Amino acid sequence: MYVLIFIHAPVLIAGGHYTYARVPLGFWIEHAFSLGRNPYDKIGHFMQGFVPFLVTREILLRKGYLTSRKMVAFLSVCVVMAISAWYELIEWWSALAMGQGADEFLGTQGDPWDTQSDMFFAFIGAMTAMILLSWLHDSQMHRLKQGESV
Repeated sequence: MYVLIFIHAPVLIAGGHYTYARVPLGFWIEHAFSLGRNPYDKIGHFMQGFVPFLVTREILLRKGYLTSRKMVAFLSVCVVMAISAWYELIEWWSALAMGQGADEFLGTQGDPWDTQSDMFFAFIGAMTAMILLSWLHDSQMHRLKQGESV
């Protein structure tokens, strides 16, 4: 879990430093794949789904709030989507407050569906974490409960 948080942090830091629409890695990806825009914000939103899904899942399971794995998965995705929606609302409110600087802050790059696609990438991140890492996450939590090193 800590490794994923450690990977997520530089994604956020780079996005905050350059603004998501101007991160150099995104320009490299844009040119390498002949994309119409810098996709770095989509990487950020994917990670916004991927890592919080696992954090939420761990909280729900380790604290004993739920025992049904299906309900844990469902609610973890719901938390990710709530965080994503809340983030998009904060972006919107900030854009309203900033006026002309809104386009630069939002990083929509002319995409009228940017908000929806940002939330979709968070959803994809959560689903990817659920499908690929739930078994490993369960194994690590089991070993942690048994007192073994993870």
